[in-house]
Amino acid sequence: MRITEVERVERVRVYGMPHSLVRVSSLPLCPGCQHGTVVGLISDVLDELGIRENTIGISGVTCVTMTAGGIQIDAVACCPHGRAPDVATGIKRALFGKPIVFTIQGDGDCISIGAGSLIHAALRSEKITVIMANNTNYGTTGGQLAPTTLMNQITSTTPEGRNDSSGYPAHVPEMLAPIKGVAYAARGALTNQANYQRTKRYIKTAFEKQINNVGFSFVEILTACPTNWHLIPLESLKWIEEQLIQEYPLGEFKNVDRIV
Repeated sequence: MRITEVERVERVRVYGMPHSLVRVSSLPLCPGCQHGTVVGLISDVLDELGIRENTIGISGVTCVTMTAGGIQIDAVACCPHGRAPDVATGIKRALFGKPIVFTIQGDGDCISIGAGSLIHAALRSEKITVIMANNTNYGTTGGQLAPTTLMNQITSTTPEGRNDSSGYPAHVPEMLAPIKGVAYAARGALTNQANYQRTKRYIKTAFEKQINNVGFSFVEILTACPTNWHLIPLESLKWIEEQLIQEYPLGEFKNVDRIV
């Protein structure tokens, strides 16, 4: 049967796995962990921007490392603890700035042992993107206190809750925003569809800053850790909404198109 112009319909993909995501039967994640969702978001953004073939991923020592191999890109996995921004810097410079290079790290890896690497990459305005999954503890090694742990939060090393002798929670995008070399700093969450879409937009903008050679870009994503929080997955999402976002407000903290 001949199709008329009226009957001709353009097919538009509205749902499905990102093409950049490896199709595997399972991921080595605890029930309710959102690190797989972070990897899916990154894959989706790489597809939309059409940059997968030119992208290199660097994963730190973190729970999310176990899923980072699910993206069909060239990658360096489990680089020295906290040094992902240094590895990303070396690759970006060695290849004369041509590839899109990003790190995917946990909060312990990124802002504890890796704080120096993170801050100095920002100070140098390295043209890389850092994505930090913040679940407020060292999820990989047993749920110990991290720089992002909330006050009074119970961890395996603060059984009575964090107090001021352990310091105070680190607000990373807010800390990076005043640094001149930073082009973009934002924080998102994955607790509902609206936050999911907003976080995806933050990741996309961060990559666009790198594509346009503006400067260093950073996105923090609040993620659930039901196992170490000793909560069921739905309770974990509620805890993020009621407690975590109160300490760590969502939004963009810096967004510039030129470093001046």
